Amino acid sequence: MSLADELLADLEEAGNEGEDGLYPEGEEGESDEEATQGRAGMGLEDIPEEMEVDYSKAESVTSIAKLRNSRQFSEIMDKISRYSGKQRNNSEGELSGPVEADPEYRLIVAANNLTVEIDNELNIIHKFIRDKYSKRFPELESLVPDSFDYIRTVKELGNNLEKCKNNETLQQILTNATIMVVSVTASTTQGSLLTEDELKQLQEACDMALELNQSKHRIYEYVESRMSFIAPNLSIIVGASTAAKIMGIAGGLTNLAKMPACNLMLLGAQRRTLSGFSSTSLLPHTGFIYHCDVVQSLPPDLRRKAARLVAAKCTLAARVDSFHERSDGKVGYDLKEEIERKFDKWQEPPPVKQVKPLPAPLDGQRKKRGGRRYRKMKERLGLTEIRKHANRMTFAEIEDDAYQEDLGFSLGQLGKSGSGRVRQAQVNDATKARISKSLQRTLQKQSMTYGGKSTVRDRSSGTSSSVAFTPLQGLEIVNPQAAEKKVAEANQKYFSNMAEFLKVKKETKM
Repeated sequence: MSLADELLADLEEAGNEGEDGLYPEGEEGESDEEATQGRAGMGLEDIPEEMEVDYSKAESVTSIAKLRNSRQFSEIMDKISRYSGKQRNNSEGELSGPVEADPEYRLIVAANNLTVEIDNELNIIHKFIRDKYSKRFPELESLVPDSFDYIRTVKELGNNLEKCKNNETLQQILTNATIMVVSVTASTTQGSLLTEDELKQLQEACDMALELNQSKHRIYEYVESRMSFIAPNLSIIVGASTAAKIMGIAGGLTNLAKMPACNLMLLGAQRRTLSGFSSTSLLPHTGFIYHCDVVQSLPPDLRRKAARLVAAKCTLAARVDSFHERSDGKVGYDLKEEIERKFDKWQEPPPVKQVKPLPAPLDGQRKKRGGRRYRKMKERLGLTEIRKHANRMTFAEIEDDAYQEDLGFSLGQLGKSGSGRVRQAQVNDATKARISKSLQRTLQKQSMTYGGKSTVRDRSSGTSSSVAFTPLQGLEIVNPQAAEKKVAEANQKYFSNMAEFLKVKKETKM
């Protein structure tokens, strides 16, 4: 058992006693196999700082990192070297029965588990190098946060920090801005020089880390090359690398085919329960599928939705691959085409809203009727002559109010002679018949009075007299109604109802 496994076992016991640990056993809904697989994906960076082991007093890196010299590591790497030169094609039906019975498939599963152990071993080696090199350059850990870049930088610098300037090898590891900060900090560091033994231990640890990292990439290349044979449809959707990862965590292709899509999406999720540490940078419920290239090519607001869709299609593809059907990858191509089609549909801009005119009103067609019954109804419901006269008003004339309570409500032209028109057709109120012009002229002559008028009928002043005082003759007898009669005759001539235009005959010139 490696030191990392011992540490994890101690943490599990501490979690059972109620202390802060990583993942207590017996969590609801989690089997022993799932718990073991979840812990295998964790490294030492998941352990709280107060529980980390100090490797500064370790004699050599081989005393704490024993994976490279183990028998399991050597056997798996030898088998990978032997199988890498062989080309297999399932189109001829070479693979039959459950895929777990194939020896190369078992090798792929073991290689996936070995990569997890290699990551844990690299974390231990990084911790060892960091504790040892903090004596020489303690600030380097905060300047180079990536563990593998830190190991390569320590191997290049060693005891001589002046190598930061104009170092081509270091420029391939770090950016120019980081190199500048490292060189400035190295000139003011308070660290002391390392001894020959300490420097030798660091070089040995760096070489071991580089060798393990190279072996891990070799395993990835082999697994990816065999994924097109083991799971061709699944590899087409998410790629060979992601397909190998999710298949390794699930425990095989058969277990992956039995898994629902909601659980498949969580494979590879980082589950941390560290008290006192910020978890804002961790995306919850995001696994290998969320971080694959197919999902990451979308905008951030669509990635979770896309991860659910891809996980559902991966489940279908895994079930097809587990029964060795469609080894040519046709199902995978069809599913991927459907995924891309939905991605394009999600990213389409919304349609432009057109400004539409107001629709025609929904008033029904009015009923049009004619005939004697309709005319009679209009006459019965129409305005009467009294209402018409009451509605008319005479301009420039002060009218009396009809009611004292309602000011401004008058009777219009009711009870008044004439309607204000110059010529108005005379209508007999009794018979409602129009009177001809000749009859109008006769009635008007009959109504004319000649001679004097009484003051009572004419409503004239009672003090009016026919005797007038003039400056020439003194007393003179005059007719007081003569001027009024003259005006009435003129009005009757030009503005009466029986007045007519005169037709003037033009004289022709000879």
